[in-house]
Amino acid sequence: MKLHISKPTSNLIKASVKITGSKSESNRSLLLKALYPTINISNVSNSDDAVVMAKGLQIEKGEVDIHHAGTAMRFLTSYFATQEGKEVTLTGSQRMTERPIKVLVEALQNLGADISYVKNDGYPPIHIKGKKITKHKVSLPADISSQYISSLLLTAPSLEKGIELELVGKITSVPYIKMTLALLSQIGVESSFVENTIKVLPKKEVEPTNLVVESDWSSASYFYSLVALSDVGTQVTLSAYKENSLQGDSVLAKIYADFGVKTTFKENQIVLEKIQKEQLLKVEIDLANAPDIAQTIAVTCFGLGVACHLTGLHTLKIKETDRLEALYTELSKLGANITVTNNTLTLESSKNIIPDVAIDTYNDHRMAMAFGPLALKTSLFINDAGVVSKSYPDYWEDFKNLGIVAKEV
Repeated sequence: MKLHISKPTSNLIKASVKITGSKSESNRSLLLKALYPTINISNVSNSDDAVVMAKGLQIEKGEVDIHHAGTAMRFLTSYFATQEGKEVTLTGSQRMTERPIKVLVEALQNLGADISYVKNDGYPPIHIKGKKITKHKVSLPADISSQYISSLLLTAPSLEKGIELELVGKITSVPYIKMTLALLSQIGVESSFVENTIKVLPKKEVEPTNLVVESDWSSASYFYSLVALSDVGTQVTLSAYKENSLQGDSVLAKIYADFGVKTTFKENQIVLEKIQKEQLLKVEIDLANAPDIAQTIAVTCFGLGVACHLTGLHTLKIKETDRLEALYTELSKLGANITVTNNTLTLESSKNIIPDVAIDTYNDHRMAMAFGPLALKTSLFINDAGVVSKSYPDYWEDFKNLGIVAKEV
């Protein structure tokens, strides 16, 4: 599906949107429920990733195809490796077969897991024979994606001796690790995170527990961008959110305050309001703990004519696409003066935006969604706009309800 999007008759928006549960929290909760059936989950994400995760957890033998879902690939690798009697081949899309899994596989093999590569060493598809794991000490590089770390931590309480995980080097994406440990705490699992060592104690059974998934802060980022690019007085209410969120992307409230977006927590909602604020010239932000909002912020800065220097972006190279190169290509089409390295993105200030450019999305939901708010500044085309179903199937409908004109072409 190709969409042509353009701005509404007025850049003054007043609306309310209910956003589905966090993909990150949903997939963690789904894995815990598979280990402990006494758990009940509310407000599960309706994203493609959560759907394939739930489906994959039901399979005992044969092929498990998780398509583009990187979180499911990593979480299910540890899950199946620790489930005696289960034997599966874990595979996915063409892009998934290019995304490394070796660090996690080696860690599990060091614990005693039986995992082999079907084609290329270090990459999916992988063949897994589930077995009882008795070893409990293992190490991982600290600067890798937190999903590798969380994958081990989530399965840890079901192991005979739990797990003692040493992270070697400087840790990135700490909020996502803490989210995992907080969810374990909610079901009564004891853990500790001291310096670079994480310990999770074993737990055979869990009391009946209801896990309520908070709405997705990554999805909220596109409304922060929309409000930042809109006129003073715009107000968008989003639900359901917590002030003491477990999600790293909740840092949005602080970051977007600099763009004139005021966040007010009200019961289980957040109210985003565009207020009068002196024009920014440049922002410098370290996104090591929240890399998924880098694309949104880069597009916001471009739309506002604000220079930016974003760091801590090394994990973006191995996402659904190489997100740094994708941002470089697509923002350049729009007239941006941009440079990227393996870890940074630098954008120069510019007021000129080339209209009616076709944005390629690279099978990456966040590429499509990050460019959506730019419709308030220029008309543009979004190629393969349906890719948003990976994390936010209702995205374009919600944007249309806010006045964005979106027509299929």
